[in-house]
Parts: sequence; C-alpha cells; structure tokens
Amino acid sequence: MKPVIQLRDITKTYQLGDQYIYALRGVNVTVNKGEFAAIMGPSGSGKSTMMNMIGCLDQPSSGDYLLEGLPVSEASDDGLALVRNLKIGFVFQNFHLLPRQSALENVELPMIYSNIPVKERRERAIRALQSVGLGERLYNKPSELSGGQQQRVSIARALINDPVILLADEPTGALDSRTSLEIMHIFQELNDAGKTVLIVTHEQEIAEYAKRIIRFRDGQIVSDEPVLGRRIASLEKEAVR
Repeated sequence: MKPVIQLRDITKTYQLGDQYIYALRGVNVTVNKGEFAAIMGPSGSGKSTMMNMIGCLDQPSSGDYLLEGLPVSEASDDGLALVRNLKIGFVFQNFHLLPRQSALENVELPMIYSNIPVKERRERAIRALQSVGLGERLYNKPSELSGGQQQRVSIARALINDPVILLADEPTGALDSRTSLEIMHIFQELNDAGKTVLIVTHEQEIAEYAKRIIRFRDGQIVSDEPVLGRRIASLEKEAVR
C-alpha cells in the first residue's frame, strides 16, 4: 500500500531553563493511504505532539517526516503553510468556526487562500455541506447550529481542498453520545470512500470506530494494533433510533 505518512526516528524536545523535556522519543510509524487510525494515550504521553508534527503545526527536533514521500520536516514556513492548506484537513474539538460568518462562508475560507475563483468556491462549498447533511443550513451562523451541526461544518471545511489526510483532534469531545455516533458515522463513510483518517482521542469507544489504534506513553509508541471487533457507526446509529 502507498504510504501517506512516514515518521522516522522522530524526536521532539523542549527546553525549560536548564532542563530538557522529551515529548517524543524516536517515534517510527507509517500510515498508508486509505487507513483509519486512532491515536490514544494519557495526558503528556506525546499523542498531541505527534498530531502537531503530522499536521505540520510543529517540526521535529530530529528525524524525518515524509508526507506522500516528500520530506516535510525540511520545508520552509511558507512551504509548511501550503502543505497545511492543500494536503491536510483539520477537525478540532471546539470547531474553530468564525462566529460572524455563515456555514457556507466558513467552508469557503480555505479556498480563499488557494486563490480559487468565487463561483467555484461557492459551488464546492455547497457540495461539501450537502455531503455532510447540511444542505439546508448553508446560511446559518454557528450560533444558529447545534454542536453536531457545527462539527459537520468543520468536517466540510476540512475536506474542501480534497486533502490527502484528515486529522481530527478529539472530534467528539464536546458532543453528546448520540451526536458523537453521527460524527463517527461520517468519518467511517469518508474512510470507506478512500479518505485517510487519523484521529486523536482519549475515549476507547471512539477509538474502536477506527481500524487501527496507536497507543502512546512517555513519548513512545507502546502498541500499534488493528481493532478487533471494530464498531460500525452506521449499524449502531440505526439501533439507537
């Protein structure tokens, strides 16, 4: 299978006074195209630092990061910004939507930075919102949407530039259990359609909707295994109605 993410001997250290804090200690992992993986670990284990590395929000102290075979760890700040906009789709726990903008305008935002013409931006944003079930909420502002609907807008925005990987950081952390199930259903549908998905979560039940769980402790991967008895959100969604 074609690798999308390759981390090779990645370390990350932070200096606090005369002390060094080791956030990552020689991490090696590969995520192939079409995988759905979950990253788990206790607070301070390194899972969020790893997500920041993969999302090009931070750079390693040493080691190599390849995104679709390209050495991202060597990219300039401008190069990293371009990668974040075109190659990676982000979904956050707290949505990060612009409060004064409509759902449609929030989804259009990444395309503005890509210099896509206005008409094409609008058409693509409408299709993206329709794909997550919000075709009738195009002009609603975030305050007029439920938490689950806001997260759907966030997912549509993350997908708008057709990224090679979708990164979700605690995507159900601010949602109730039923809405969480609906969001995981969307992620599974996207993965079934071929999208590579990587989520960070502290919830075992949420991780079990993925196909693979990578566990961190003390800056290292302590296990990396397929999910046995994987949860299928679409079936459970019907069961709770």
